[in-house]
Amino acid sequence: MSKTLIRGAKVLGGEPQDVLIDGGVVEAVGRDLPAEGAEIVEAGGKVLLPGLVDLHTHLREPGREDSETVLTGTRAAASGGYTNVFAMANTFPVADTAGVVEQVWRLGQESGYCDVQPIGAVTVGLEGAKLAELGAMHESAAGVTVFSDDGKCVHDAVIMRRALEYVKAFGGVVAQHAQEPRLTEGAQMNEGVVSAELGLGGWPAVAEESIIARDVLLAEHVGSRVHICHLSTAGSVEIVRWAKSRGIDVTAEVTPHHLLLTDELVRSYNPVYKVNPPLRTERDVMALREALADGTIDIVATDHAPHPHEDKDCEWAAAAMGMVGLETALSVVQATMVDTGLLDWAGVADRMSSKPAKIGQATGHGRPVSAGEPANLTLVDTEYRGPVDPAGFASRSRNTPYEGRELPGRVTHTWLRGKATLVDGKLT
Repeated sequence: MSKTLIRGAKVLGGEPQDVLIDGGVVEAVGRDLPAEGAEIVEAGGKVLLPGLVDLHTHLREPGREDSETVLTGTRAAASGGYTNVFAMANTFPVADTAGVVEQVWRLGQESGYCDVQPIGAVTVGLEGAKLAELGAMHESAAGVTVFSDDGKCVHDAVIMRRALEYVKAFGGVVAQHAQEPRLTEGAQMNEGVVSAELGLGGWPAVAEESIIARDVLLAEHVGSRVHICHLSTAGSVEIVRWAKSRGIDVTAEVTPHHLLLTDELVRSYNPVYKVNPPLRTERDVMALREALADGTIDIVATDHAPHPHEDKDCEWAAAAMGMVGLETALSVVQATMVDTGLLDWAGVADRMSSKPAKIGQATGHGRPVSAGEPANLTLVDTEYRGPVDPAGFASRSRNTPYEGRELPGRVTHTWLRGKATLVDGKLT
């Protein structure tokens, strides 16, 4: 593998330095490093981050290759600066056995653009009735450590308790999609002023908050780890903050779209804004930003949810829920957290690389940009400003809520163990 010298990069937003990559690892970081025998990348003051890690990605394969495949999804990940993604279990067939998670893992190995770690289902078929083969999935070649029925809530308290007990034995974590199903029957958007005016079925905040409250108490009782997927309300923030103050082992994520968009956008009836959990109020958005800044919310996760054109280009009630996010996540975080002064670039690296890697036990990812560490890196032109054009996405789907919206920042280079997967904004 050839040497690469990244010259004049602002490591974590600091002073410009050179970073020398050799043999898949960072060989040196400093000023005026020798360039002999190395390919030169002129960073020109761009920000260098550890490769991003997404704890919540839908790659759709097997079964919904019309939406996304492991190959197209990992190409989208590399375009967005990601070197590792965790693939959710709601595929067809469901990733609830060692065989299916190994299939996804091997497809990730073959793609070469991004490491893929499968997430195993908590229950058989995501039906919430019987625990899946948690131990077998963990012991498989995929080495599953994160389990989730995302797309559905593990609504039965007994099943949730048993899952927490089971994964505790090998240090795993249950990632909960917090949605009380009885409280969201027929729900189409956030319950509030806008839903009342539009006459759409309301999705109350308490449907999320009640499950989070139950599950942090279960985690405390069992002495296990629980992770809250796509937290979206101010009330949920307060529950997680309270749980952490008690020493409960809970972590939480927020999506980029919940940091930026509000339920006011639903007035357009454009199904691109239909997502689970729904877009909330401006008050919720501000609470989420503050919680991410102060560490109550641990990480940013994309919930990249690709859908084919026909599943979103229809009337609101019939449209699928979800948005693509891998290729725009860093830009949205820059707009909402960095450009507003709530986080610096070191904080972004913490929330989008090191902490998600730690929660998911992603070996070799989320490491510091320093000598001897794996060269999983992302170079970002933070001065760039431009409109989002989904026609240029590497993802197979185009259901982005940001089409035509001007966002800051652009990933120009991504390296996976020293191999360039993205160069000057183009996939290799």
